[in-house]
Amino acid sequence: MSVQELRERLGVSEVTIRKDLSFLEEQGYLIRTHGGARLAEDLGRLQTISDRREVHAEEKHLIARAAASLINEGDTILIDAGSTCAALAHAVRDMNLRVITNSLDVMVELADSHSISLHSVGGSYRLDAGSFIGPAAEESLQQYRIDTCFIGTPAFTGGGIFSSQNTIESHFKRQALKISNRRIILSDHTKYDKTTFSVFSRAEDIDILVIDHSLEELEKLRDLGIEVLIADEIIL
Repeated sequence: MSVQELRERLGVSEVTIRKDLSFLEEQGYLIRTHGGARLAEDLGRLQTISDRREVHAEEKHLIARAAASLINEGDTILIDAGSTCAALAHAVRDMNLRVITNSLDVMVELADSHSISLHSVGGSYRLDAGSFIGPAAEESLQQYRIDTCFIGTPAFTGGGIFSSQNTIESHFKRQALKISNRRIILSDHTKYDKTTFSVFSRAEDIDILVIDHSLEELEKLRDLGIEVLIADEIIL
């Protein structure tokens, strides 16, 4: 919608509209455009991070332990926001690592670890995802050299399309993938064969997918060049 249309519909000043749009953009609900704004996320609201922690919790911890086995002591890693990524933070808290994150949960999990060098990217805080997002977060990433990034995904397809509910979240994920030497997606099996609002990567952008258990359809991803690791086969 344009600023002009919003002003006419709501009967408030253009200054008020612009101020409110800026606030909503900081919250991650929309993206400012020239003369207006567009939605940054789908209308089906994402569950809060506290709700998502309880869903498939056992599978997420299994994925986290498998992902942790791919990390070497002394590595610099990025851990994305999300409940599975928060489980990874718990799994690595006793390792000697440099961890970069945009997740409040990851920060809290690792804040008292004596072996982790913890770095926050900053940005605008998004309550639904427990994440810091936006241009400041993306700009902060540029100062780091990342060995491996671990990215969460709300949805992916057999065609190698990985997507998120929020466009601004997707921008951050895309930037993290771009600057990392090794790119790993963490997902439980319930996210397969789903699509959400904003695509953040395709098969060629991903090196490894770590998933809780095998699905026949995952062979499609292997054919596209993604290494698929099955957590319940790695962690016995």
